[in-house]
Amino acid sequence: MLGYSFKRARLSIKHLRNQEQFDKQQSEIIQLIELHKQGYLDLYFGDESHFGLTPNLPYAWQHKDKPLLLPASKSKSLSVLGLMTPCCKLYSKTFEHTINSDIVIEFMDNFANQLSKKTVVILDNAPIHKSKKFIANITRWREQDLYIYFLPPYSPELNKIEILWRFIKYQWIPLDAYQNFQNLKDRLNETLLLVGSKHIINYY
Repeated sequence: MLGYSFKRARLSIKHLRNQEQFDKQQSEIIQLIELHKQGYLDLYFGDESHFGLTPNLPYAWQHKDKPLLLPASKSKSLSVLGLMTPCCKLYSKTFEHTINSDIVIEFMDNFANQLSKKTVVILDNAPIHKSKKFIANITRWREQDLYIYFLPPYSPELNKIEILWRFIKYQWIPLDAYQNFQNLKDRLNETLLLVGSKHIINYY
């Protein structure tokens, strides 16, 4: 049918958010990106993502008589904490366990210790970001020129690092990564190291 295309339907949470607040902060983030481009500050989008041996079923070229079969198995998973600039510079760490507020605080402490200029980190409203422990450190980080900017609720599209996770899961991790857990860990870490050089997303 004219105007239609066959593709996967997507879930939406737009109806849950305050659109006026969304528009306001979207405008503010555009201004922050411009200040980053001009060198007045460093801007990072922060988030966590999880990777396991259950593949994300990527598209791949395969012979019609020999379809590519990926192993589907449950195993322990990997968690990645990441901070990424609009120009695709990534600061990240991989964990073999669940990420909690204590881990995020330590991660942010290490990040703050290597800053060279005023830096803004954009985060969503995940419980590990809005816990009392995490909030208690915001003033201390500000004294180190690290400022936390929280997104409005139900606004994942404002967090540019979400696009990075999709690229990693669906395009950049090779299919052989899913053969076993160690392979997944190695391939994921290799991919993360190449973000900004071989793997680039143009956000401008």
